[in-house]
Amino acid sequence: MDPLASLDALAPWQAAAVVLGVSLGAAVVAEFVVIRAARRFVTRTETGLDEIALAEVRVPLVASLALAGVYLLTRIEGVVAAVPVSGAALEAFFGDPALTVVVLLWAWALNEVVNRGVDYLQEQGARYDFAPVFSNVWTLAVAVGTVGTVLYIWEIDVTPLLAGAGIAGIAVGFAAKDTVANFFGGVALYFDDTYRVGDFVELDTGETGTVVKVGVRSTTLLTRDEVLVTVPNSVLNATKVINQSAPSRRRRVRVPVGVAYGTDLDDLEALLVDVASAETLVLDSPKPRCRFRRFGDSALEYELLCWVASPTRRAKAVHRLNRAVHDRFAEAGIEIPYPRRDLTVRESPVDAGPDAADRDRVGDPDPGSRSPATDGGDDGGRGDAGGRERGR
Repeated sequence: MDPLASLDALAPWQAAAVVLGVSLGAAVVAEFVVIRAARRFVTRTETGLDEIALAEVRVPLVASLALAGVYLLTRIEGVVAAVPVSGAALEAFFGDPALTVVVLLWAWALNEVVNRGVDYLQEQGARYDFAPVFSNVWTLAVAVGTVGTVLYIWEIDVTPLLAGAGIAGIAVGFAAKDTVANFFGGVALYFDDTYRVGDFVELDTGETGTVVKVGVRSTTLLTRDEVLVTVPNSVLNATKVINQSAPSRRRRVRVPVGVAYGTDLDDLEALLVDVASAETLVLDSPKPRCRFRRFGDSALEYELLCWVASPTRRAKAVHRLNRAVHDRFAEAGIEIPYPRRDLTVRESPVDAGPDAADRDRVGDPDPGSRSPATDGGDDGGRGDAGGRERGR
């Protein structure tokens, strides 16, 4: 039996009252009975995903039940015939708007359920195959589907727009090629599971930082200096990225140590392991160990190996271990060799005497080198006279 045919048998005002009463009653029952019972049930579960879903679908569910009566009134022939407007006008003013509101509410709810669910999983620290870029892609898909559904409800023909959309798409593609490349780069990074929010990564340019945001266009890193670095996804997709937090967040610390030849190696190894075991930043498992690497030019080269809980603790652990090794070496009398240079000082030859030194200082020539012309004797006088005669 068709419910609409049964309603047509009633008077128009009776049919309208029944439809509106049933729809509003269903909305009230859903709000105060179904939703409350479901809320009591989801609070007993261990996960918070069901609470997120219930909170987001509450409004669309109640609104859909309430607006269902308005939409059905435009489909009952007796009610349509009783109103002073045409059926098309009644549907345009009541039916289509009610259906559009329902579609928009459900689209918003579906988008929020997925986005909040992804955020919840990330806050819990679980490494699921989710990333913020998935939220962006889901939002885009919901938006496109919602626009298409609304256009279908209002019977808007989009065929003439497709040709213009193709040309506009080509123009936008050339104008926003970098943005498109960043978008698909972010999608590729998501499916490759290169990194997630909270991971500590290192780029081939030497920059390191913690991933704090993964967007459609770019990824934001927070460096150890608390500086935000924004890197386009297309660059990250084409470069070498070292994820220091995967597959495990613990990282090995290497501390090179050099000791002098002749050092007791057994005592040295026991001392280094004891230093690492006493450090609070060093993990107990795997246990610290040391390795004899090579015979150096002036030292026996050792390496202390241990593990820390996260890559951000490596620098601080190396600092503490170096300090502790230095202090323990000083207490144990273990020599840390370092390069030495010998400087030889040679004395200059002794001078001939004080007169020679004085002559060198004032610039006097040797007495034996004086010429007769400069001597104060008779030869100089005769030379002067001879000169006068020549002048006359």
